[in-house]
Amino acid sequence: MKTIHIVIILILVVAVAVVISTMTDSSTYSDFTEASLKPGKELHIIGKLNRTKPLEYDAQKNANQFSFYLIDEKGIEKKVTYNNAKPQDFEKSEKVVIIGSMQGDQFYAKSLLLKCPSKYNDKKPSKFGSKKFGG
Repeated sequence: MKTIHIVIILILVVAVAVVISTMTDSSTYSDFTEASLKPGKELHIIGKLNRTKPLEYDAQKNANQFSFYLIDEKGIEKKVTYNNAKPQDFEKSEKVVIIGSMQGDQFYAKSLLLKCPSKYNDKKPSKFGSKKFGG
């Protein structure tokens, strides 16, 4: 076999190994039930903030610790701890995506993605008036 053939085969093997490792290592959307079954595995969980429970954040005591309660899409609630500052307007979020892993009975988030209410709403004006537009 020629040297060029060996080099091409090695490049293909490395490319296949990279593709397989990224597919098995990528995190997926999940829920708290699956996260409890896979402690330590990084997952994405979508949920709503439980507004009836307090947000735990004291910038003077520890500015890099923020805790809250999240209800996943299956209705399961868990305490989430985020070791960073509380995001601005967190309370206004419609949905929250947490990225992290379960440890015991708590979810430890490495990062948060917030879906805030849209400034555009779907309501149409009730009346346009008497003006006509177009031809």
